[in-house]
Amino acid sequence: MTHTPTRTPAHTPDLTLLIIAKAPVPGRVKTRLTPPYSPAEAARLAEAALVDTLHVVLDVPARRRVLVLDGAPGPWLPDGFEVVPQCAGGLDERLAGAFGVCAGPALLVGMDTPQVSPALLAPVLAGDAWRAADAWFGPAADGGFWALGLAVPDPGLLRGVPMSTPTTGAVQRARLTAAGLRVRDLPVLRDVDTAADAAAVAAAAPDTRFAAELARLAGAGRR
Repeated sequence: MTHTPTRTPAHTPDLTLLIIAKAPVPGRVKTRLTPPYSPAEAARLAEAALVDTLHVVLDVPARRRVLVLDGAPGPWLPDGFEVVPQCAGGLDERLAGAFGVCAGPALLVGMDTPQVSPALLAPVLAGDAWRAADAWFGPAADGGFWALGLAVPDPGLLRGVPMSTPTTGAVQRARLTAAGLRVRDLPVLRDVDTAADAAAVAAAAPDTRFAAELARLAGAGRR
């Protein structure tokens, strides 16, 4: 599919902030944390990571805040979010569907990086963020990506990208540049997939709910 390069106007458009997530239900989230954690414990860690991310998104300016959710909202969801269901299909289709609910610039983040902060998102929120960029890309240490911003949310830019591979991020970024988009990069972050990831992320972001939940589980005898 051919994509026409886009250019944003000189003023800063309002931004839609998207979070794509699974409801933190035992056995359905963070399954690579099991073992050493039980499915219920892994779900508590997933919930803490998601809540950290939701509150960061609440703390930064945006026109819309949308949770694109697989599952049902729970008491963990704060006020201030629209909730839309994820579409059917693979992860590429679900990410594409998330951008499909947007008009105007949109930034999507996942629920696997509880260390995300307003400071990390600040470049995309700056007054000149979209003057020299058509896309913002946040690479993940495992080869994926934790954030993707598009000045014009074209779902076709994501469909067909192979997900959950060591080259997912490289392929997705190449897709953007091949479409003629000017891409700017955000810092590399580590996703929480394994127990080692969880420990490293908690150490790097000790004031998060995620770090507190991990410490609580360690205090209960989990390592």
